[in-house]
Amino acid sequence: MELLVRYLERSNSISTELTHDIIKEDNLRDDLRYYFMSPCEKYRARRHLPWKLGVQILKIIMITTQLILFGLSNQLVVAYKEENMMALKNLFLKDYSGVDEDDYCVAVYTQQSVYDSLFYVMDQYSQLGRLSVGSLSYGEDEDGNLLPLIVCKEYYRRGSEDPSGDSYDIDAELETDCMSHDPKTANQWKTQNSSFFDLDFYRLVDVKLTFPLKGINLQTVRYRELPDCYSFHITITFDNQCHSGKVKLFLDIDVESSACQDWKISGTAEKNTHYLLLFDGFVIIICLASAVLCTRSIVLAVRLLQRFSRFFRENYNRKVCEDDQNEFLNGWYVLVIVSDLLAIIGSILKVEIQAKSLTSYDVCSIFLGTSTLMVWVGVIRYLGYFQKYNVLILTMKAAFPKVLRFCCCAGMIYLGYTFCGWIVLGPYHEKFEGLSRVAECLFSLLNGDDMFTTFAQLKDKNTLVWLFSRAYLYSFISLFIYMVLSLFIALITDAYETIKRFQKDGFPPTDLQKFLREQKDFPVAEESSQTDIRIRSSLLCCCPKTRIREEEEEEEEDVAENMTSHV
Repeated sequence: MELLVRYLERSNSISTELTHDIIKEDNLRDDLRYYFMSPCEKYRARRHLPWKLGVQILKIIMITTQLILFGLSNQLVVAYKEENMMALKNLFLKDYSGVDEDDYCVAVYTQQSVYDSLFYVMDQYSQLGRLSVGSLSYGEDEDGNLLPLIVCKEYYRRGSEDPSGDSYDIDAELETDCMSHDPKTANQWKTQNSSFFDLDFYRLVDVKLTFPLKGINLQTVRYRELPDCYSFHITITFDNQCHSGKVKLFLDIDVESSACQDWKISGTAEKNTHYLLLFDGFVIIICLASAVLCTRSIVLAVRLLQRFSRFFRENYNRKVCEDDQNEFLNGWYVLVIVSDLLAIIGSILKVEIQAKSLTSYDVCSIFLGTSTLMVWVGVIRYLGYFQKYNVLILTMKAAFPKVLRFCCCAGMIYLGYTFCGWIVLGPYHEKFEGLSRVAECLFSLLNGDDMFTTFAQLKDKNTLVWLFSRAYLYSFISLFIYMVLSLFIALITDAYETIKRFQKDGFPPTDLQKFLREQKDFPVAEESSQTDIRIRSSLLCCCPKTRIREEEEEEEEDVAENMTSHV
């Protein structure tokens, strides 16, 4: 009797433990199935509203609107800078045609032309208030005094030359001599400093004129924005470094924008600024909510992975393979979090710019542009829940590693052609004058652009270089267009065909997928669910490969044992 009681108690305890293990396994399977569901499937399964999806849609709309508004404002700033550059060139450069010659503005070839152009700059500067139609004025220091125009000439310390006798005597040390004048003393420039303007052209390296100007961008008022104040630091250079008889004139402008110190405006501009500040603040709140929700999802995924790994280790004494682990580490969430952080930083900078505390338009545009790019790329994640779009996404995912390795190999050949073209063709072709220009030219040729122009622009004065250029260009175009691009397309096509075949015949099953297929409490139809497609996105899982390898080794061992027994 006692034995029967003990047997029943032991049976009850065993059945209780089995029941507990089954419930634990079913709960884990339910949580895994729910984690890999789409937002719509989650709503049908447990009636949970897709908060992350709603926040992402709202964030896309708001960030795109914010980017458009800032882009329109930034275009006004860029247009103001470019038009001022053109206006200053026409004001201060004598005989400027409106179009730069290569990389310089104007070139002069006689001594008298150099003097005329030099004095022309100084005369125009002294009459700026009567000449310019823009809102430009002289720069002032903190005490309200006008900042002077500075003229510096750089020349060799000592030098003499005799081209007819093929002789020269040059001291390579450079000396700099400068003078400055207030705009009010313009009439005295030439008379009081005649010796300074007596230039020794055989020693002269360059002459630089620098002066500051101030301006206000009033066009933003029409768009209900507060105007910015600008400081222009202008440098006009007479370049004689080559001593070739051609003096190049460059005009460079360093523009700094700042908030106007004393301003008063009436109308709707200031009111509109407050609305934009509120909108930017709401964007920051939405991005914070998105980042918090995605961080929460990552934390839950890590905990779920730990539960699944613990279950496999305790029940099957196996470790979850790397590809199954990667299914829990969702890279889209990381992308969204990074885009949220960039959007928050860009929005803060935009708020400071709107409040006229900062003027870093370029930095703000980089943050806002990059965040918007990442936000729209993140939309691909939701398209992956649809089977037709998921094929394309899986193709990109499968082909990316091979394409990346292929690009590394092709890049070595590309760099070789880049260096070779720069050193050989650089002196004879304007598209090969610098490494960056060579790379851009070759990339253009790779895509079939400007082929005839590239061939035709080469100077054929040197027959050897001309022949080399033909062999160089023909070999590059043939190699990259007919071979490299074809192989590149073949890699992507092969990945696409592999995905199509797997979708037709079935993906290689993983441990995670086999575990989920035993689910009974969530009867989701295969044809309407995209969960299996998501889980099977790892085409080359380590688990099936490991099992195949183990089976092959076991078969080899069996064959060896049979042969031994026969012997």
